[in-house]
Amino acid sequence: MQVPVVALYGALNAILNIVLANNVSSNRRKHKVSIGTGDSEEVLRASRAHGNNAEFVPLALLMLLILELMGGPSLWLHVLGGSLFVARLLHWRGILIKKSPNPYRFIGTAVTYLVIVGSAIFALVLRSR
Repeated sequence: MQVPVVALYGALNAILNIVLANNVSSNRRKHKVSIGTGDSEEVLRASRAHGNNAEFVPLALLMLLILELMGGPSLWLHVLGGSLFVARLLHWRGILIKKSPNPYRFIGTAVTYLVIVGSAIFALVLRSR
């Protein structure tokens, strides 16, 4: 069975994750930090942007995969997948901003959570059909 929607958002998020990882490496080189974040706030922010992405995206993609395999409507899968990708971009932008409150980070986090919870509820609804 093919899963074109998950393939699309999986690929986009994989590329984003490598961009975030490269940002960590670049900041470590710039601030001469071999392991961890040292005393650099820039390295810390880059590391957390990458780490947060790596923590939440796999679960969201797994839920999208489950929905697609269960025959979830393509339109809604694209809404969820597209929302996830935009949310991760917003979170990345937000985590780089030092001022607080930070709407980009908040919206990115909230939408990521909503995609995961919404996907879980959607899977439960599809399961009960």
